[in-house]
Order: sequence, then C-alpha cells, then structure tokens
Amino acid sequence: MLKEHCLLCDFHIHTNASDGELSLEEIIELYGEKGFDVIAITDHVLDSETLKRHQDQGHRIPGIEYAAFQNYLKSLWKASKRAWEKYHMLLLPGMEITNDSQKFHLLGIDIKEYVSPDQTVEAIIEQIHTQGGIAIACHPAQRGHTQVQQSIHLWNNHETFATLFDAWEVANRDDLFNVIGLKKFNYIANSDFHELRHVYSWKTLLFCEKNPEAIKQAIRENVGVSIYLFRQKKP
Repeated sequence: MLKEHCLLCDFHIHTNASDGELSLEEIIELYGEKGFDVIAITDHVLDSETLKRHQDQGHRIPGIEYAAFQNYLKSLWKASKRAWEKYHMLLLPGMEITNDSQKFHLLGIDIKEYVSPDQTVEAIIEQIHTQGGIAIACHPAQRGHTQVQQSIHLWNNHETFATLFDAWEVANRDDLFNVIGLKKFNYIANSDFHELRHVYSWKTLLFCEKNPEAIKQAIRENVGVSIYLFRQKKP
C-alpha cells in the first residue's frame, strides 16, 4: 500500500486575468512560499448577458472571454510546470463558471477546454465530467461580507443538484456554511482568493497521493478530507 500524504490545498483562486489583484506568477510565489501542495487557478468565465452588460457600460471584462480561453489554458499548463519544478506544488487548471443572470457560480477543476456558463447547471456539470474534471458548488449560502447571494439558484435547488456536484464549498474564505455539513454533502473548503489577505482563510486538507487523479478521486469519494483554517504565523 502506498504511503498517504496530507496535502494542503486551495481550489478557488483568481488572478488578475479576471478580478483578482495578483498575477499568475505572483500567485505561484505566494502559495509556493507558504508550503501549499495543490492549488487550482479558477478565473471567471461570464454568461453572455453579464458579459454584454460589462461591455455596454465600458467596463473592463472581469473574466476570460471565449476567444482568449485556449491561450489562457496554455498559460496555466506552462505555469504548472514552473510551480512543480520550483515548489513541488501541483497547479490544476480550472475556471469559475459564473452566471450572474441565473445566480449560480461553480468551479470546474482540471478542465481541458472552455465550458459555457449559458447552459443549465446539469449540462455544465456533465461537460466538466466529460473532460475528466470535477465540479464544485461555490459559496452556496449567504456570506458574511456581502448581501448578494451569488449562488442562490444552487441552494434553492440543492436537492436536485446534491449528488451531481463532486463537492460543495462548506467554507469559503472566512465563512462556514453549516447547512452543507447538516445535509451531509461532499465538501471542501477554499479561499476564493482575490487579494493577498485572502490567503489566510479556510483551506482543504486531503489525505491522498500527490497527483491529479488521486486528488480528484479523494474529493469525489470525500474520504480523507478535512478543512483547515490557515492563519499567519505569529512572530
């Protein structure tokens, strides 16, 4: 039997390619220096209605557009090699599939191609699974720092979606969603990183081998999964 390892993980991270403050290179340095084993870069892709609204208002698009997505993926694959060589840290390519019109956000982890947010939740999850990825329900309940319930559609239909997702965020940044625990849903915890201070937040610990397939299987089976409140070391 192979020896198991405890892996410190964050599967919900945004760069300045969408609405984060740090570059991809800065993210790798930050998480690598802090000893993380696994990260997923999950910049936003936006539904067409939200995208058009930003364009009409002359705003910078806070996400990856379809035409740019393959180059974005190539940059993640290249960065994953650097992260592994320098820090022995796995970097999984991902996306936050963001439909603000229908009020749902979900993560696709270890994806290989673009997934349109203009589909039903069921179709999106199926497309992620077809690519060999895993689908995570983002911040499914009310968060303390905002009155906007970005994923209310997921929670209003949680009985339908319960087992379609590979896991639900039981914690997002500083918020704990006890309803996920009460429902006994598969769970992970993430930072939803957008700026430097967000690194100090809820994270996932996985007890599995350090490779993408083992990590995805651990989340799917939800055995050997713990959550951990990552805090800055005191001087």
